[in-house]
Amino acid sequence: MIAHTRTAETAIRPVRTLVRAPDPLTHSAVSGQLGAVPNIEVVTADHPGPADVAVVVTERMTVEVTSLLRRFKNSLRVPVVLIPSEIDRADLLTAVECNVVAVLPRVAATSSRIEEAVLTAAAGGGVLPAKLLGELLRQFERMQREVLSPHGLHTSGLTPREIDVLRLMSEGLDTAEIAVRMCLSERAVKRVVFGVTQRLNLRNRPHAVAYALRSGVI
Repeated sequence: MIAHTRTAETAIRPVRTLVRAPDPLTHSAVSGQLGAVPNIEVVTADHPGPADVAVVVTERMTVEVTSLLRRFKNSLRVPVVLIPSEIDRADLLTAVECNVVAVLPRVAATSSRIEEAVLTAAAGGGVLPAKLLGELLRQFERMQREVLSPHGLHTSGLTPREIDVLRLMSEGLDTAEIAVRMCLSERAVKRVVFGVTQRLNLRNRPHAVAYALRSGVI
């Protein structure tokens, strides 16, 4: 199992956690476990407030659960700890797309592991069993090979030419210098930059460079 340590900020303020479960008994059990942890505060109907992390317990990734996760992604915008009884390959990628950063099979979801997953999620990390992590990496590799590469795209959504332009921009080259280095016209370089900013809804050149840096392509 892979986990990242929590930050000092998480240790100072309790992590506000929203719990969703398929039945009242499970909800009460998970809420009680988390509520007993000093640095975790369970958000309930009686004590409403913004959440830092959502915990979703489910049997499997049904349409209803997927819809719930998408609503959480759009409204709460918080990382999700998913505790399913079972999850298959297709469901794993869907879960990741819905801000799920930790997956704990229910058979292994002890109190300490749920606590660790919540604190890790709040700190910006993730928790995946080795088998699921390997499957996730294989899916991304398959996506790159079968979907993105044939269209000249990277997992970041950038083309090789766009990546090259942004890399040179990050090195401080201006439009004319990039054009000379890449054997393009200045107009072509500007079109590349314009295409990136428009397609990815980026504000300007520095924003585009920052996006490429965060994506790990430059």
